Amino acid sequence: MTLASMLAIAWKPEIRGMIAVLVGFVVLCGSVYLILSTNLGGRLGFLVALTALAGWLATMGLIWWVYGIGLKGPDPSWKPVGQIVNDGDLYAGEILQAPVVADNYDALAAGNSKALLADGWTQLAEDDPSRGQAIAASDDIIQNQAELLKAGEYVSIDVYDRGGAKYPLIANNRTLDMFAFRHKPHHALVEVRGVLPNISEPGRAPATAQVDPAQPPRYVLMERNLGARRQPAVALTLGGGLIFLIMCWLLHRRDRVAAVHRRQAIERAPAGA
Repeated sequence: MTLASMLAIAWKPEIRGMIAVLVGFVVLCGSVYLILSTNLGGRLGFLVALTALAGWLATMGLIWWVYGIGLKGPDPSWKPVGQIVNDGDLYAGEILQAPVVADNYDALAAGNSKALLADGWTQLAEDDPSRGQAIAASDDIIQNQAELLKAGEYVSIDVYDRGGAKYPLIANNRTLDMFAFRHKPHHALVEVRGVLPNISEPGRAPATAQVDPAQPPRYVLMERNLGARRQPAVALTLGGGLIFLIMCWLLHRRDRVAAVHRRQAIERAPAGA
């Protein structure tokens, strides 16, 4: 190997990673196959080694599947639904069933809150972890995806939650909801308000943001995407289990053929041999 090749391998992290995985596979799997081939022969040793590898992959995938660890798919996240309601009219945004009439934006926000609670929405408490997750997702939508406002130009006021129930329940018992494999749509609605310009002074803590009454409330409607965290583990378990069963069937068929050949050899053997 030339100096240039050695420098390329040392400098490229992806090449080093591929070589490390390849060397590990050859050392671990190759050493097992080498030992088996010296005792069972090349073909039978390969079948036994491949069967053991598939069984180990299926077992590891099953553990990952149960505990949600190892190779993971996308995690649950909030996804935007439709456009951001900029004028505070939730009826025009097809969120409320009846419009809310108010003289100013503060009264409109208060009226929307009462209408949402009457329509089945739940207002999340400030210490609820789901509230922080919904606000973080809405910040990403407002600042990065919609590019409507920048950080520091608004403040999140309230978070409303609705849906997400599991079904079907066994005997309508919610303590057995781990067997419910279906979910109703889960939505979150985040209310944000623009703030007044804040002048910061060096050496002093920034002043508390004050809501600008001249700016309408804005609402971000999001739907919960349950993700697919266990999907790779499920594929590994089913794929490895299928290969394991096929290899076991091949080994069983080989044993039956070998037994027939040994019996025929004994029958053909001369008496007293």
